[in-house]
Amino acid sequence: MNYWIQPAVSQDNAAIRALIRTVKINPLGIYWPRFLIAVDDENRLIGCGQIKIHQDGSHELASIAVAPAWRGQGVASALVERLITTPKQPLYLTCRAHLGAFYERFGFNAIQPAEMPPYFRRVYRLFNLLPRFSRGKSDLLVMRR
Repeated sequence: MNYWIQPAVSQDNAAIRALIRTVKINPLGIYWPRFLIAVDDENRLIGCGQIKIHQDGSHELASIAVAPAWRGQGVASALVERLITTPKQPLYLTCRAHLGAFYERFGFNAIQPAEMPPYFRRVYRLFNLLPRFSRGKSDLLVMRR
């Protein structure tokens, strides 16, 4: 089974949003022109990811999502490798703690709140204020490359 990485076009918007909902990640800030997508032999969207630029000027690797049937086949790694070649450094991301090792392979390291740009510091603090998410300890990593 083959797949290709390519820039998203407007017709991909609905499929990107559907995939983001399917994998249950943050649906905010979905703007198709920032996305790279992975498509299969039949041009079906099987993965996506984007680089967001926040008001504080920080750049975020975000919305990395892979269709369940395609997990474990290198799609997420291929998307990350392509996306990290584009932005200026440093590049940040947020993820659940259990995904930290995946992103470390690409040169990302967990950082403390004092090292975070304002946007990420706010997200980190908000996440930890909501008991539904934090369950008494932080499961959210902010990482920098």
